[in-house]
Amino acid sequence: MSEAKAVFESMLGRFDADEADDMEAVFQFDLDDADNYHLIVSDGKCVMGEGENDDPTVTLSMDLDTLKEVMSGELDGMAAFMQGKIRAEGDIMLSTKLTQIFPL
Repeated sequence: MSEAKAVFESMLGRFDADEADDMEAVFQFDLDDADNYHLIVSDGKCVMGEGENDDPTVTLSMDLDTLKEVMSGELDGMAAFMQGKIRAEGDIMLSTKLTQIFPL
């Protein structure tokens, strides 16, 4: 299993359905140095997909280390965005809920 896939699998294991209640969203992750993945949140469930989704709600572009640091709590996502380590397109406010939907 690739290192990127392992990160997304760990996120699936931490998915909080209560925090994602009523959310219908597609989070696209375009990784600079690894395969791209997307997470579909719908009906209180989260499903991971490989590659690009045709209609993402928000697209987050970064390198794998940044993703790992944000999802492990080592780096604040907003700080990473302000430092230019994360680029976002689409519903940027939705991206701020990632750490609530996938808590540590």
